[in-house]
Amino acid sequence: MKLIYTITIILIMIIILTTIAFWLPQTTPDLEKLSPYECGFDPTGSARLPFSLRFFLIAILFLLFDLEIALLMPAPWAMNSYNPTLTHMWATTFIFILTLGLIYEWLQGGLEWAE
Repeated sequence: MKLIYTITIILIMIIILTTIAFWLPQTTPDLEKLSPYECGFDPTGSARLPFSLRFFLIAILFLLFDLEIALLMPAPWAMNSYNPTLTHMWATTFIFILTLGLIYEWLQGGLEWAE
């Protein structure tokens, strides 16, 4: 019964906060808000410089693989659990999927720095 009350309260809070965020007045950006800020100094150049899309994609791939490795960190402690065979199977499947993703990105040329 407490679970139903908790879920109901959380849903009501979500609806209230979403409604408040939707109905709050939107601020219109002015010149001061659109100008770059560099620690109180005038900017030395344009803040809207383009950057390498390749660098962005490699950074996203790094973050994804880093997160997946972080998910594997508790695996050695999980091997001491009730069913270590199941844990080993899940970890092996996860590493296999991770390796397939890396091979796919490699074959698609996503890891090539220079074109």
